[in-house]
Amino acid sequence: MAASGLMLSGSISANTDKSNDNIDFQSWNNVTAIGKFDSLGITNPRLANFRWWMEGQGRFGDDGTRFSQAIVRPGIGYQLNRTTQLWLGYAWAPTTSPFAGTSFDEQRIWQQLSWSDRYKIGSFNPTFALRTRFEERWVEDWKSPSSDTGYRFRQLARVLIPVPQAPNFGLVLANEIFVHLNPVDWGPRSGFDQNRAFAGMAYTINKNARAEIGYMNQTFNRINTPNNLMDHILSTNLFLNF
Repeated sequence: MAASGLMLSGSISANTDKSNDNIDFQSWNNVTAIGKFDSLGITNPRLANFRWWMEGQGRFGDDGTRFSQAIVRPGIGYQLNRTTQLWLGYAWAPTTSPFAGTSFDEQRIWQQLSWSDRYKIGSFNPTFALRTRFEERWVEDWKSPSSDTGYRFRQLARVLIPVPQAPNFGLVLANEIFVHLNPVDWGPRSGFDQNRAFAGMAYTINKNARAEIGYMNQTFNRINTPNNLMDHILSTNLFLNF
């Protein structure tokens, strides 16, 4: 499994302004491309183990009717061995209603350890993947600029199970938990942030492209609000590998 298979849609970054609602229906759309540098025409042998990452997301909230957040996430990685990669990157996440009461831009630096491997289990040949990510986050809006840095830990586990009778198709199951590591003045407090559970179908288009579509359930810990938010999300993803 290529490393891009580890990638699911990213996180809501701030409090929602739907303080009287506990449920929202959303649509998240993601394109993630990962490749070797020679795929860009850069053939320096010193870069043979390095990888590039480029990701773009668009998320629609308020029952899928309003464009609410974008994420642009580039990165540089290093292939440690057949199964394991290290990554370092940046992310920009402009966010507006209903994901936030006041529109803001979020900047992130992220570090990541990715692992994936394929196994033979009876007539099935599943690929298991783990992704551990740390984020340093800064949020600023024009009303209340902040210099506080928020630190967040994310752990993703997922499995892709090809259908033996139709190997281009597969079942995808995944879960990711988010934990704030420190309190900051722009909102987050230390502890549980959110959990995302995903179930869907994958289709391998060709050796360079795979599409996934499915349902994601997100439980989001809202600050200063007695009830958590539950999002029901239609998640569509295109993974490109070069």
